[in-house]
Amino acid sequence: MRLVPRARKAVLTVHLVAAGAWIGIDVLVALLVGVGLGGGSDAVRGLALRALAEFVVTPMLVSALVCLGSGLLLGLATKWGLVRYWWVAVKLVLNVLLCVLIVGALRPGMADVGAAGAAVEAGQIPATDISFLVYPPAVSLTLLAVATLLSVYKPGGRVRRRSLGAPRSGARGVGPDMRRTTSEARPTFVA
Repeated sequence: MRLVPRARKAVLTVHLVAAGAWIGIDVLVALLVGVGLGGGSDAVRGLALRALAEFVVTPMLVSALVCLGSGLLLGLATKWGLVRYWWVAVKLVLNVLLCVLIVGALRPGMADVGAAGAAVEAGQIPATDISFLVYPPAVSLTLLAVATLLSVYKPGGRVRRRSLGAPRSGARGVGPDMRRTTSEARPTFVA
């Protein structure tokens, strides 16, 4: 299945907007974490933590899933493929990894973050340690920056697939790149 140019541009636009929204949400998470853990009045810190717990995970997950879905569509319906080029395969792995981290690591801790925000607002010490909040935006923004760089520079070339009958590298025999063409098979002599 190939996308016509207009459809490919539409899907690419959705992909870029979703990725941009995801990066923006992660920047917001970093700011809210900084305010919530950093300084200011108890009311501001508590509000930042409660906002983080209530309003961030779902939009982040939605933008990540839209980015993943549009990336899968682009990979399946364009010349790049899903695992034809290293940079596409790595981006796919990063996107899936970050989606799993959002669902498996970030979302479950948000109830504790909301409770910590309410405790801080009340002038109390939170019952749970929320210093782990520093890691999600750092990891996510780093990996999203790597994915962006991969999209721009497209390093690494193609993923090589070994056919079932092809000899392994280092094995004796003639590999697919070492076969002679018909004209090279017979030397010609001029007398």
